[in-house]
Amino acid sequence: MTVNSAPLAGITIVAMEQAVSAPMCTRVLADFGARVIKVENPKGGDFARDYDDVVNGPGGLAAHFVWANRGKESVTLDLKSPEGVEILHRLLERADVLVSNLAPGAAARLGIGPADLAVRHPDVIPVEIDGYGPGGPISHKRAYDLLIQAESGACAVTGFPGMPAKAGPPVADITTGLYAALSIMALLIARPHKGARAGATAAPAVAVSLFDTMTDIMGYQLTYAQHSGVDQQPLGMSSPAVAPYSAYPTGDGQTVVLGTTNDREWQRLANDIIGRPDLAQDPRFATNADRVANRDVLNDAIGSWCAQHDLAYIQKTADEAGIGNSRYNLPSEVVAHPQLAARDRWRQVDTPKGEISALLPPPVISGYEPAMGAVPGLGEHTDAVLAELGYGRAAIAALHAHGAVGPLYR
Repeated sequence: MTVNSAPLAGITIVAMEQAVSAPMCTRVLADFGARVIKVENPKGGDFARDYDDVVNGPGGLAAHFVWANRGKESVTLDLKSPEGVEILHRLLERADVLVSNLAPGAAARLGIGPADLAVRHPDVIPVEIDGYGPGGPISHKRAYDLLIQAESGACAVTGFPGMPAKAGPPVADITTGLYAALSIMALLIARPHKGARAGATAAPAVAVSLFDTMTDIMGYQLTYAQHSGVDQQPLGMSSPAVAPYSAYPTGDGQTVVLGTTNDREWQRLANDIIGRPDLAQDPRFATNADRVANRDVLNDAIGSWCAQHDLAYIQKTADEAGIGNSRYNLPSEVVAHPQLAARDRWRQVDTPKGEISALLPPPVISGYEPAMGAVPGLGEHTDAVLAELGYGRAAIAALHAHGAVGPLYR
């Protein structure tokens, strides 16, 4: 593979998406070189465009939107007009995948549900992301990240006892988008050559729900509750599964996170770091289950030792003893993290408001540098895509005049 050969070069994705889950799916595909055509409503487009205006602001772009939408083309279509729907079908004639996270039933009402595509566009892989999956008693409900985190039990294991919390990142949206992208890649590998489906079955359809994703991610907690009858309580910056494993204030006003995952590590932490051989030999702490049951005693001992030393000394000592540790950072501190700078993880990305810095996607593939394409303005690529589909200047002008496509991009 050369530096210019993108793994998904030649793949076209049509995206009818909002917010985070589907945009994250298609951003991942764009990072791997797929062409993503984002179909938006001319009246405002993806509503994540208006969450805030902090990027190159004031009056700038929304942080959610620029994060999840680089490397895409924006085409504005009024799908309530016959002309807009016809343009969408012409796009699908050239597409490999349709990704949508519309309201339940909306794709079918537009004539682009999986059953419709199986007849009119059998080579297109339809991918629908929704909240709860069809066929259940709450399938009709609206589903946002917080709602799904609460419904799936994730909030109950985050925070502190009696003080549940939502995980900061939108984990339900992100992981659902990643599962959808993984499914698409698997089906692209397995599919026959385009056009080979004539007279045969249509491309398999993919359905991924946020609730199914989050209940899968809750696998440890659900398995524990299922077999023990116990709902584990949240422990803030700790874990109900292992001990000691927590955050401790240091003598210089910072916070260090120290953790052990097995008996050998516990012996090293007790003997070589905090100098407490009495704890290492105490039968109350012989096994992880024992340490979990007596975590408060261990946290007091470790916290007392950390309070007497600065962060640099604690981390050096822990590293030398082979004990996992980290510094508690604020987001603003992570932006300037030396690990990111040393590994050249930042790239410049164009936006309608000027360049911004963005992190490279996590996979590091030898010989391939992700394109890190621009964040599109609303409808920025409408006319170019229409011309590509065979519409002439007069026809494009007429579509604008009729409102079938959005106003000219500025």
